[in-house]
Amino acid sequence: MFTGLIKDIGKIIKIIPNQEGKQFVIKTNFPAGEIKVDDSIATNGVCLTATKVEANCFYAQAVHVTLQKTSLGHLKVNDSVNLELALRPMDRMGGHFVQGHVNGLGKLVKITPQGKNIELSFTTHKDLFKYIVAEGSIALDGISLTIANCKQEIFSVSIIPHTYENTNLASKKIGDLVNIEVDMMAKYLENFLNYDNSQERLKKLLDN
Repeated sequence: MFTGLIKDIGKIIKIIPNQEGKQFVIKTNFPAGEIKVDDSIATNGVCLTATKVEANCFYAQAVHVTLQKTSLGHLKVNDSVNLELALRPMDRMGGHFVQGHVNGLGKLVKITPQGKNIELSFTTHKDLFKYIVAEGSIALDGISLTIANCKQEIFSVSIIPHTYENTNLASKKIGDLVNIEVDMMAKYLENFLNYDNSQERLKKLLDN
């Protein structure tokens, strides 16, 4: 489990294709000993497992399905990635609950300065829009953000300078892809309502 508050901007220093997919070697500024083998690390919002740890870097494997479903398959050497270590029981809960399970991809279509802030606008698959509402939570490349507005299959988020400067958003260009994880509560609620409706329909059939 994660919070969507990015703790480091890592750099891809090596990509090793293998039978399972790709192994990434990621340089990090986390203090020595902060990352251990088997730790979960959100990498651009994707929950990966540290399989090997060396000084200032860690190794993580992404399988073919992950590479196809997320933007990790598009990563190149020297690309920047947002990093967050898994939430611990004693940590303060900021942002919102993020699982590291990407629901789809978004494409950056507009960058609009708004005083000191920057508004970023994205398109995504229409199936995700039922979970995207104004003032709701969303994770983009692992960053916990609030949706500013949503209309005509485009949604926007307003980025404060601190977030812009301390994540990989500063390097984003028009057309770039981001990993999207919608608010898990919306998906749980949808599943509950669908389940409840199906039970009601079954009850009516049995009563007849």
